[in-house]
Amino acid sequence: MRATARGGGVLRDREARLYLSGVVVSGFGTSAMWLAAGVWTKSLTGSDSLAALTVFAMWAPVLAGPLLGAVADRVRRRPLLIGCHLAMAVALCALLAVDAADRIWIVFCVLFLYGVSGVVQDAAEAALVAAAVAPRLRGDFNGLRLTANEGMKLLAPLAGAGLYARFGGSTVALLDTVTFVLAAGCFALMRVREERPAPPPRGSRLAGTAESVRRLWESRTLRPLVGAAAATMLLAGLNGAAVYAVVDQGLGRAPTYVGVLYAVQGAGSVLTGLLAGPLLRRLPERVFGAAGIALFAVSVAARALPYDAVVLAGAAGVGAGLPCVLIAALTAVQREIPGAVLGRTAATAHTVMYVPNALALALGAGLLTVVPPAVLLPVAGAAGLLTACALAGRGGLPRLRPRTRQRSRSGSAEA
Repeated sequence: MRATARGGGVLRDREARLYLSGVVVSGFGTSAMWLAAGVWTKSLTGSDSLAALTVFAMWAPVLAGPLLGAVADRVRRRPLLIGCHLAMAVALCALLAVDAADRIWIVFCVLFLYGVSGVVQDAAEAALVAAAVAPRLRGDFNGLRLTANEGMKLLAPLAGAGLYARFGGSTVALLDTVTFVLAAGCFALMRVREERPAPPPRGSRLAGTAESVRRLWESRTLRPLVGAAAATMLLAGLNGAAVYAVVDQGLGRAPTYVGVLYAVQGAGSVLTGLLAGPLLRRLPERVFGAAGIALFAVSVAARALPYDAVVLAGAAGVGAGLPCVLIAALTAVQREIPGAVLGRTAATAHTVMYVPNALALALGAGLLTVVPPAVLLPVAGAAGLLTACALAGRGGLPRLRPRTRQRSRSGSAEA
């Protein structure tokens, strides 16, 4: 992708537009399927537990992120993305056979494959972006990618629920199949020159995983960012586990009101995605991440107050603050890690950052049986503020990045 002077140049670049189009299309289908799978399982089995496990089935492969991410370092990344999308399009067709409770295992198998494919795709995408996007535009690109994903989360779940209610789960599966095929077409149209990766030494799979962990741990830039992101996602899991209690006990509203909060939260994330690039050009990643964590922490604590306006503002603050440290960490990983091992290292970073969220969802559900949200959320907010202070305090006082002119890889000047 050709670099240009400003973040808006990302959208003027043909390859970037194709890439983001693929993200938008596949993200729409994924978000629609994510909601429909739980509703489908609940409708066929009547089990709340099985419906909840649909989310876990998609999350579980993240635990094997370092091993799965190594795949992205052994083949060219664009063909890998195309293959993953086409493979999922085929796998989703198996859902057309699900018409009774005794076939619900097919749903879980497909969702598990969904998670495996997602981990591999995330690793391949991180490496492909690092190879194709000029360093000064990666913050813009990662922010726009987040905006695309969050924007789909505002629309797709409603579309998925509507399609399921009117036509059933098979129709949602077909929709998702089509989106995967279209996304594969977008990636196929990209013109990105990639060198064939060197074959790894025999018996080096575990050694490669250990290498990715070592690189994250020994980097003075990445270790605090990834660690702060992991801590923040742990607190985000506690916040997510408390959302139904906030709506019920705090606001006295029906559970469907949670959908309103998630929509407001998504809008906050969209705003952050649009502003991330310009801010990362002026601020160090750790300062940008720390500011986002602080906003997230204050917003989480505010949700303990039993007022609609405050809880809605808190949802917007959570949506705006939480992505900051994730974008900062990913951008830093793409800059600091060599391309030959970037896939597995990015997957390892994703595992470290996102697994605490899944664990905290279960932990929070247990804590809420003995601790009310009016206590849990302020404690989580205080922990978030400590995390923000620890991250911001590393490296001394922050300094704005000067507006220097720099030559990009394609030869165009960047401001």
